[in-house]
Amino acid sequence: MRFNRMLLSTALVVVALVIQVSVLARLHLPGAVPDLVLLTVLGLAMVYGHVGGALIGFGAGLLADLVPPADHAAGRYALVLCVIGYLAGLAKPENGRLKSASGPMAVVVAAAIGTTLLYAGVGALVGDTAARHVGLVSLLVTAAVYDLLLAPFVVPGIMALARRAENDPLAEGGSGAKAADVSSGWLSSGTGLRIGGQRGGLRAKAVKARVARAGRIKGVKRL
Repeated sequence: MRFNRMLLSTALVVVALVIQVSVLARLHLPGAVPDLVLLTVLGLAMVYGHVGGALIGFGAGLLADLVPPADHAAGRYALVLCVIGYLAGLAKPENGRLKSASGPMAVVVAAAIGTTLLYAGVGALVGDTAARHVGLVSLLVTAAVYDLLLAPFVVPGIMALARRAENDPLAEGGSGAKAADVSSGWLSSGTGLRIGGQRGGLRAKAVKARVARAGRIKGVKRL
């Protein structure tokens, strides 16, 4: 990943994690907690693609595993977000622009449900049965609803920031300079053609003037 991607992704994930731990987790909503980190990973993955989404998801999940009050094994959420980030990156638009909001909303709902199922499945493998006591169905429903309600305020802004960071000023300057060189090349070529055409026209005019002058002289001699 490029440096600007890493810097932006790290900043956004840290901010999302701080807000989630300090604000959203303290709302004591029924069922699941709105997953702002997941929405951040989804927004970045739909701009950077599946490889970038997997790397960002792993880093964000590992950071969430280590930040208090995490009560699960380290690496559990990193694995889940790595898979979700990879799959979300596959939904990246070909031209980088979204035609409608239905696609990202479907990705958010699928990611919320998939994250909850994967997290519960990995927990079952390591002996964590907390999801059974809370109720897996209620977690799935509330996670999908909360993330879907929060997504319009998060995902578009994340994607806009990611696209803006992709437009590197240095890269733009280089492409602009290259375009200017190409333009100047086209202009110089066109100017050369014009100069050549003007020279040819002047020569033709000179030849015509000489012929006319010769005709006049001959006509005078004939008279």
